[in-house]
Formats: sequence, structure tokens, C-alpha cells
Amino acid sequence: MDNPSSPPSPSDFGSQLSAALPPSPPRNVVFFNERGLRAGWRILIFILLVVSISISLSAIVRKIHHPAHTAGFPTPGQMIFQEAMSFAILFVCALIMSRIEKRSPGVYGLPAASVFGKNFWLGMLLGLAEVSVLIGLIAAFGGYSFGGLALTGSAILRWGLIHLLLFTLVGFFEEFAFRGYLQYTLADGIGFWPAAILLSLGFGAVHLTNPGEGPVGAASVALVGLFFAFTLYRTGNLWYAVGLHASFDWGETFLYSVPNSGMVMDGHLSNSLLHGPKWLTGASVGPEGSVFCFVTMALQFLVVMWLFPKRKETSGSPVTASERAA
Repeated sequence: MDNPSSPPSPSDFGSQLSAALPPSPPRNVVFFNERGLRAGWRILIFILLVVSISISLSAIVRKIHHPAHTAGFPTPGQMIFQEAMSFAILFVCALIMSRIEKRSPGVYGLPAASVFGKNFWLGMLLGLAEVSVLIGLIAAFGGYSFGGLALTGSAILRWGLIHLLLFTLVGFFEEFAFRGYLQYTLADGIGFWPAAILLSLGFGAVHLTNPGEGPVGAASVALVGLFFAFTLYRTGNLWYAVGLHASFDWGETFLYSVPNSGMVMDGHLSNSLLHGPKWLTGASVGPEGSVFCFVTMALQFLVVMWLFPKRKETSGSPVTASERAA
């Protein structure tokens, strides 16, 4: 009597099943690539989410509260609300996209494991150091005077904390807007540095809408955007950039009481003066329009290269740094 044949192996069974089933329809190359939905469509969905949620929330806020019209730009209190709401909208939309894309939201630059960790505080320290060196160089050439105190007593602490909160929120909003979800996704489509250059140019262009801003200041802001992208590339997340962004703006606006991208805000510490040629002081733009701003940024690039040595990539993806930090 013949021996019964052995049962088919799992691999043979899988091959027979695949042959029996109809082939899967090919993906539409206009919408999909080998990594899933193409970057351009994901960015479009993200922007539509941001716009729709922003319009809805604005309508709700106007219905609940009717702010009186005021001349000039908003007060620090109004700006705190605006920056907090703007960041919240962006972050919620990124969370939605992370569910759609089946990714950890931390890959977009703000991993929870690093929240307010060493990189954030290191950025805060070096941002304050940078603005101090910048103001010191301007003062050394006779372009800056601290002047008398504009605040006294408890008002110094109160306004110092108000500005610190405001510019921490500015750091979160601007860094996540230009180097968060959009940087990650655009880099997936065209590469990290082409994405960083495009978004940094946009970063500079947006600042042209500030009162008193000019082309030199906007160029400086665009270069700052590239520097912040470089910190993302080297550190793997945005925490260093957020801290540095916050403390630099706080130093300009409150501590040294000079224009910040063309804006002079309420609650500054002193009645400081910028005097001298525009190339030295930045004039109405503030120190960001000074030639010395390019010098201090170059020093910051060197500092980041020293603090965060280049790491070997473990993947060909242009966004592996963020994924490693998530």
C-alpha cells in the first residue's frame, strides 16, 4: 500500500491561494507612491484641515467675544491668545494626520519623550547668549544704549513672565508651522534641504507683513529659518529650536527692549535707543536687520555642529532624524 502524500507546506498553500484570487488593482500613481499617499496630497489635506478648523474657531470666538478695535498691533495678552490658539490648531491637525498616516505624532518634530528636556533648556540658554552677543556688538560700535528703566518693582517680574510665556508660544507656533508637519511631509516628497529652503523663504516672506520690517530683516529671518532647520537635522526634533527661538525673542523684546522684526511691544524693561547707521542697528527692523546678526548666526551654526555631531543615517529617508527622535 502506497504511503499517503505529505500535506502541502504553508508556502505552497499561500502560492495556490494567491493564484486563485484575482490580482489586486494597481494603485493610482497620481495619488500614491511606494510609501502610500503622496506628500502633496497629504499637505493639501493638512492645509484644508487647518483652514476649516481656523474658520470655525474664529466664528465661535467672534460669537462669544466681540473685541474692541484697537489701533496698531495686538497687546501681549491678545498675542498670547492668538499664538496659543494657532499652535493648538496646527498640532491638532497634525495629530489627525498622524492617525491617517499611521505614524507617531512625534515624528513631526515635538516628541513627547523630549518635552521641555535638555535640548529645550540648552536652546533657551544659547538663544539668550546669541542676542546678548548681538546687542553687545552693536553697542561696541556705538549703536545701542540701554537707557533708564521703563518698569519698576513687581512690574519687572510680571512683564518678564508675560513676555516669556508669549515668546515660548511664538516659538512653538512658528517652529511647528514651518519646520513641523510641513517640513516632514514636504521632505518626504522633495528631500530635506529643498523643503527647508522653500519653507525658510516662506518664513522670511511672512515676516515682511510686520510693521517696520524690511528686505534685509526678512533675509535674516529666512537664514534663521535655515538655521532652525539645521538644528532639526542635527538634533532630530524641534525642542532646541523652540527654546532658542523663545529666548532670543524674549531678549530682544523685553530684556534689551529693541524692535523685534519691526515690532516694539508694550511692557519692555528699559527706554533703550538704537542709534547709528542702518547696517549697524537694523533701524526700525531691529537687531535682526544688523550686519552683526549674520555674524552671530554663523557662530550658532558652529555651536550646533559642535554640540550635535552629524550622525550616520540608518535609512535613505530624508526624515529619519525625526523618526529616530519620536
